[in-house]
Amino acid sequence: MPSRAARRLYKAVGRRGCFLLILGTGKTCWGISFLVDPPGDQGLELLTSMCSLQHWAWLWIICGLATLASAFLRVGRDGLGFLAALIPPTVWATAYTVAVITGDYSRGGFVAVWYLTSHVGVIMWAATVPEYSVPPAPRLTRRGTAT
Repeated sequence: MPSRAARRLYKAVGRRGCFLLILGTGKTCWGISFLVDPPGDQGLELLTSMCSLQHWAWLWIICGLATLASAFLRVGRDGLGFLAALIPPTVWATAYTVAVITGDYSRGGFVAVWYLTSHVGVIMWAATVPEYSVPPAPRLTRRGTAT
């Protein structure tokens, strides 16, 4: 049974907002993990040739916070959150794809497809889901009967 605070939060942000809250929290935490304990850069050489993964962590953190903040915007104005959520996994998928093409990381193709499907694809789908699916109201004829 959800708590009263959880129900109140859900009522304030709706389905799309809940999705943005979850995404934003996850992306922010993922970015912080790169600061706290940076992983190896296998497959991410395209990124690390420009700057360290600790610097790239800020991409995840900033986009995560923008996604999280967008959860509190009205439907129709929350698009920035979905756009912000798309950026980091798209950058990572691109880096892994380049790593496959250059021969640096043969497994990178699978990781890129994972980012493109479980992140980018899901975010793009969720961005198109209306807050509430309401069937259109029946049209009335001149006689007052529904068609």
